[in-house]
Amino acid sequence: MKQVIVVNEALKLPRGKLAAQVAHASVASLMSTNSSQQKHWISAGMPKVVLAGSTEQEIMELHHKAETVNLPTHLIRDAGKTVVAPGTITCVGIGPASKQEIDKLTGHLKLLS
Repeated sequence: MKQVIVVNEALKLPRGKLAAQVAHASVASLMSTNSSQQKHWISAGMPKVVLAGSTEQEIMELHHKAETVNLPTHLIRDAGKTVVAPGTITCVGIGPASKQEIDKLTGHLKLLS
């Protein structure tokens, strides 16, 4: 199992803001799974990977594709209190789920650097 967070790199978020948004996506996506999946992922060490998405559109498409194949997912829209406008899509969390299922959707993306 693993979880993937795909960040909207077009925003060029400051590091602190980026970290907060990734945390939101991780927790929200985890909460969309059942307790058995949660326990399995936690016992596996909570593996997660943060990847770079190039645009808001790409983030939205990944979220839609994840929903279509019934993967746990959560799209993060910022409240707009600091760096970006309200409703701005900052990232998407996908999983935890099997590595194979997630990699079908995100295997082409690069690690966030």
